[in-house]
Amino acid sequence: MAEEPVIIESGQGAILRDTSGREYIDANSSIWTNLHGHQHPKITQAIKDQLDRIAHSSFLGLSNVPAIQLAEKLVKIAPPGLTRVFYSDDGSTAMEVAIKIVLQYWQHRGQGQRTKFVAFADAYHGDTLGAVSVGGIDLFHSTFKPLLFDVIRVDGLPRLKRVIDAEADTLAAVVIEPLVQGAAGMKLWKRGLLTELRRFCSGHGVLLIADEVMTGFGRTGTMFACEQEGVTPDLTAVAKGLTGGYLPLAATLTTEEIFNAFLGDYNEFKTFFHGHSYTGNQLGCAAALANLRVFEEEQTLDNLRPKIARLRAGLDHCRELPHVVDVRQIGFIGAVEIGPYSVTDRMGIKVCAQMRERGVLTRPIGNTIVLMPPYCVTDQQLDKILRVLAESIEAAV
Repeated sequence: MAEEPVIIESGQGAILRDTSGREYIDANSSIWTNLHGHQHPKITQAIKDQLDRIAHSSFLGLSNVPAIQLAEKLVKIAPPGLTRVFYSDDGSTAMEVAIKIVLQYWQHRGQGQRTKFVAFADAYHGDTLGAVSVGGIDLFHSTFKPLLFDVIRVDGLPRLKRVIDAEADTLAAVVIEPLVQGAAGMKLWKRGLLTELRRFCSGHGVLLIADEVMTGFGRTGTMFACEQEGVTPDLTAVAKGLTGGYLPLAATLTTEEIFNAFLGDYNEFKTFFHGHSYTGNQLGCAAALANLRVFEEEQTLDNLRPKIARLRAGLDHCRELPHVVDVRQIGFIGAVEIGPYSVTDRMGIKVCAQMRERGVLTRPIGNTIVLMPPYCVTDQQLDKILRVLAESIEAAV
């Protein structure tokens, strides 16, 4: 079924406007990136101010002021022990960087046999080939299998423990989306799993990579999802909300132990040979710094708590709707799954089309309708999102 695209022309706060002048509530934060709203004056001004200095200069053998300041800030707010920052441009490449760092780290440590990665069923970590390899959603990834490296796939801790017990000497790292698997349909992990995973990896000398691309910067109710279980991974990837939804920028954070493995004389060639033309871009870093200042100055996380409670209460009412089979919520993430329907029924798409007609924009993941509004959304806007969701489910099914 062909659909005319909505062509966005402008936005303000939680509102998007199309070229016909129609307004919509941005109920998925422009694919999970926009945190404080469109045209936030502090982030907009920071980018304008940076443009008056310089837009970009190479990071090859050089650095720049916003990149240094942002790295210092990220280290300060990250789980303790993550002390080094490597910049890239999106979540997929942040994960690619993490995977490559891990592989090279073990080579520098004289354990080149550690080449195997463990990842979870239904995982999604991005669309570059390393990230696709550790991903586990056939709909997205099966086409590219001839290009991918083998990954040990597990569906939970019992299977993971058996794998680690059997192959600990050849394992490089375990990769996880902490607390919630995003593209799997916002599937929630059992509380305590992350803590146990950290303990088990540490006990067997296996590195832990946390993909916080979606969960980072307040989306689960804390700045980082790993905080909720007091876990520090060996590497973590951040992107999406890093710049408040303004510009592409990502980072991979890691420990001093891993960083030190790459130090040496020039002729040892321990350098991590990875980068791109816009690494550490000043505009992106300026936007990210402003984004983090907004968190502090506007007490974003504190002010988000009542909205999280409001979202939770509204989603609870959806449980009573026809054909709703599950409702999932963590922080400012909501997911309503309808069914049972086959993929070809396109029911999630039909529900979201109904929502669009009623002035709310979001996208489904299969038969799961996801709500992830900007943190600036008002109570009235949030109530409208939830009301429109209920009306649209009833209209579509």
